[in-house]
Amino acid sequence: MSKILLINGPNLNLLGQREPAIYGKTPLPEIEKGLAQAASAAGHQLLAFQSNHEGAIIDFIHKEAPSALGLIVNAGAYSHYSYAIRDAIAAVGIRAIEVHISNVYAREEFRHKSVLAPVCVGQISGLGIDGYHAALKWLIDHARD
Repeated sequence: MSKILLINGPNLNLLGQREPAIYGKTPLPEIEKGLAQAASAAGHQLLAFQSNHEGAIIDFIHKEAPSALGLIVNAGAYSHYSYAIRDAIAAVGIRAIEVHISNVYAREEFRHKSVLAPVCVGQISGLGIDGYHAALKWLIDHARD
């Protein structure tokens, strides 16, 4: 059973209550549960992690990525300025897909640039929580590539 990583960054622990008009009403544990079920149905294990701390995210990547099939990452605000998370993804060589619940390109200008995008195979933005499922499907469908 291959392991697929899911990382959610700062403030995403507040999904379901944080600005529901932008981020929806689904709490993070429910998102993780749905993704874990979908991964399991395809013969994979989802390992979910959320932190509001940059170093904890980096430590998780260093520890878990070498034995993982891929990574779904919603780094929240860190997407726009964390070169340290970017470098951690690049250093371990994992296939990563960046996900944003909202359409970051329809929001404030500072959200338009991602420093993670160059080390990810793709980016999904603005599809709500369906973006996570699209990323998971891609990783599963391309497991043998």
